[in-house]
Amino acid sequence: MDITQARSNAIDQQIRPWGGLNYIANNALRSTPREDFVPEKYQNLAFADIEIPLNSKAKMLSPKIEGRLLDALNIKKNETVLEVGTGSGYLTAVISKLCKSITSIEIDEALSNAAQEKLATLNISNAQLEVGDASKGLQRSNNFYDVVVIGASVPKITGRFFHLLNVGGRIFVVEGQGNAMHAKLITRISEHKWETQSLFETHLDTMQGLESTKTFEF
Repeated sequence: MDITQARSNAIDQQIRPWGGLNYIANNALRSTPREDFVPEKYQNLAFADIEIPLNSKAKMLSPKIEGRLLDALNIKKNETVLEVGTGSGYLTAVISKLCKSITSIEIDEALSNAAQEKLATLNISNAQLEVGDASKGLQRSNNFYDVVVIGASVPKITGRFFHLLNVGGRIFVVEGQGNAMHAKLITRISEHKWETQSLFETHLDTMQGLESTKTFEF
């Protein structure tokens, strides 16, 4: 398989037709070796339009979801990012090329450690990986971000979660249950006001710990 051509094909045939039109983000996707983050037994599917399993509970997002969320967030070089769900570390690596710094939280320590090793081989120095359970709440009162990326679906986001954002900050999240899930972009437009934009219908596995109906709060 011609890896360079496969990356280009994923962008041209999956990401761009599905609304991933951000040129800078697509360049970051094109220059990050997705195949290095895919489990060995799925190497032939590294650029397929599927969610690749990482273990019994975690999956990589499909290329078109990655491209679409990056397009919607339009991350800038001076911005700080919080990612919930490191997974393979691939999206972490891509986002690190777009932002000032990224903090990524993963519930599975083995996945986090493996992702850290892969980021190190790429000499990525502006990514901080942490192990934690976001479903139980993250008390980060002294930390504010310009961008928050939620890598799994949640039944509903409420309350303190929104206060993680600086004014002008954005959250990407897939909200809902069963077959009724919508990807949303939530923007903090002032100190006490947020704006929600529905992006597209999709389906992602529910965040670990939120499989039963409950709200998601930091």
